Amino acid sequence: MNNQKPQKPTLSGQRFKTRKRDEKERFDPTQFQDCIIQGLTETGTDLEAVAKFLDASGAKLDYRRYAETLFDILVAGGMLAPGGTLADDMTRTNVCVFAAQEDLETMQAFAQVFNKLIRRYKYLEKGFEDEVKKLLLFLKGFSESERNKLAMLTGILLANGTLNASILNSLYNENLVKEGVSAAFAVKLFKSWINEKDINAVAVSLRKVNMDNRLMELFPANKQSVEHFSKYFTEAGLKELSEYVRNQQSIGARKELQKELQEQMSRGDPFKDIILYVKEEMKKNNISEQTVVTIIWSSVMSTVEWNKKEELVAEQAIKHLKQYSPLLAAFTTQGQSELTLLLKIQEYCYDNIHFMKAFQKIVVLFYKAEVLSEEPILKWYKDAHLAKGKSVFLEQMKKFVEWLKNAEEGNQQLSSYVELVHFGNLNANNAVFLSGGC
Repeated sequence: MNNQKPQKPTLSGQRFKTRKRDEKERFDPTQFQDCIIQGLTETGTDLEAVAKFLDASGAKLDYRRYAETLFDILVAGGMLAPGGTLADDMTRTNVCVFAAQEDLETMQAFAQVFNKLIRRYKYLEKGFEDEVKKLLLFLKGFSESERNKLAMLTGILLANGTLNASILNSLYNENLVKEGVSAAFAVKLFKSWINEKDINAVAVSLRKVNMDNRLMELFPANKQSVEHFSKYFTEAGLKELSEYVRNQQSIGARKELQKELQEQMSRGDPFKDIILYVKEEMKKNNISEQTVVTIIWSSVMSTVEWNKKEELVAEQAIKHLKQYSPLLAAFTTQGQSELTLLLKIQEYCYDNIHFMKAFQKIVVLFYKAEVLSEEPILKWYKDAHLAKGKSVFLEQMKKFVEWLKNAEEGNQQLSSYVELVHFGNLNANNAVFLSGGC
């Protein structure tokens, strides 16, 4: 008996493994370009028809692989060589941004074509962003009219969210800045952006990508000043952008001032030195006294770790603020500055609940130290106070305000220990200080 199992049949011949890199691509860039340009030629200048053609073609053509070619054609009419020129031997189309009319309405219509295309093929979003960055670097290779159209289109696409403001980094290219191309392009771009939205929306977009403080880099280093920026863009009809940059510069200066102030206080620098420094910064950065007094108040209050017990924090505050009252007095030379300080004190006492009962005591301290005077206090009490803690603070101030109103003319300072206790239920040590004791 034969126990051997029959052998299984085997395939003869040789198997070859096909590598992906050896597979033939369905299209090369030239063929892809010819297909797109032929379709655009058939649609003509009807941008609705263009949008429908592009939508349908995405199912047949490889948009993912040839995104750059696609966008080159839609913007410039054909594939772009390095530097932004169109090759002479390349097929091109006039159904593109650069061949269109140079007006906002036409660019808005082209923006809709890009919006529809990218909404339909979401994967094109990154490719389009890269394309615009590249186009901005090629600006010198385009005519003035082409740059203007691209600027208007870019501003519209930034406004409707198709593009992210980070693409503006390309405008900081050294050569573009040096030759004034970046600044001129920015004028057209921001005009169309603000026309679609407003300066507040523009500011939000810039802030999200940390570009709100970089706009002056559109100019060479020797022209990067608020004055030059403001003059250039105001004359170009963009006063709101000039004011925005001026305000941003001021915010930066204020932050730097507060940081330096806190460092000087922590070192225990003499008040005369601090006052001199602050006045120089005010002049240099055009900072108002009202702004400065709020910075000083915030700095003074941040240098202490406050007691959490309400009955002790008032005494701690009086002792601390007595020390810094000469510094505050140096920057409350105007009634509006005094009122600004009063409002900051009210806000602070409301936001920090342990200070709720300390408000009146702080005001009396500053009155005696000539940081605050009668008129701003009365103005605050009558109609200039905040809604925060209004009933509590007005009740605290009632007796003191009555005293101010009834005090004899020419005798506007607190005159006795008894009056001080009457006004604020201050403890003996605080009352002695405020009435002139040691």
